[in-house]
Amino acid sequence: MSTKPTIMILGSGHLANWGADRINYRMDDVLAPKRQAELQQLAEQLARFKPTKIAVEVDTHWEAELQNEYDAYLKDNFQLKPHEIHQIGFRLAKQMGHPKVHCVDYLRDDPIVREDREDHWTDYGAFAETNDQEHLLGPPPTGKMTQDEDGRIWIEPEKYEPIVDMYIRENQDEKIRTNLRDYLRIARIGLQDEYPGANWVAHFWYNRNLKTFVNLTRITESEDERILLIIGAGHLGFLKQIVEDSEVYHLESPLQYLDTGEVETL
Repeated sequence: MSTKPTIMILGSGHLANWGADRINYRMDDVLAPKRQAELQQLAEQLARFKPTKIAVEVDTHWEAELQNEYDAYLKDNFQLKPHEIHQIGFRLAKQMGHPKVHCVDYLRDDPIVREDREDHWTDYGAFAETNDQEHLLGPPPTGKMTQDEDGRIWIEPEKYEPIVDMYIRENQDEKIRTNLRDYLRIARIGLQDEYPGANWVAHFWYNRNLKTFVNLTRITESEDERILLIIGAGHLGFLKQIVEDSEVYHLESPLQYLDTGEVETL
């Protein structure tokens, strides 16, 4: 049996949510001492995977900018920002002695990013609301819901959840399958010759995950590679399916490295 490189995909909630999603979950301040201690414990658990490279959810066009930030961090001349790219990616890469953090995302097809392109053909939310298909948007999330001046919807957490517990929950198989079903339900939004849901899922979401996989193969240099990818948990359904079906990698679950029982009471 031929040897393959190994990949572990860590699905993450957005620790510093900028409100880009249809429904956004609000996270408390991860720069607070208690959260910092939890993040350090998470990094120590992930280090057991012994990654040779760490990849993050950043478009490849921004690689030089990210490298400049990481170089400054290695010199203790950079304050980590409150998102998972820095708080987990940078923290763990420095701990492992890596000279680089790798960008593997591809965001340039996002209708939000591409301001030059009309997005009505992918605006499944507006179509659902005006064509009695709101049930295909999914059930309302649990938790206190608020809406800001820009119309963005925020969900407040019902209770405090330790960081390691959050990552265990996000990477459970059933949670991944639920997220995948959500996207396949969204794909059904549309009528007659209009397919805004399928257009968004196929032309943006699946396309983005496929190109992320391709970018991962481009940073894989040997059979001995052990790559850790840190990416939004919503990507796991399609991305894990692509990785598994490609047979390019051995795929390991982060759950075998995460242990809530090790988390100290802070």
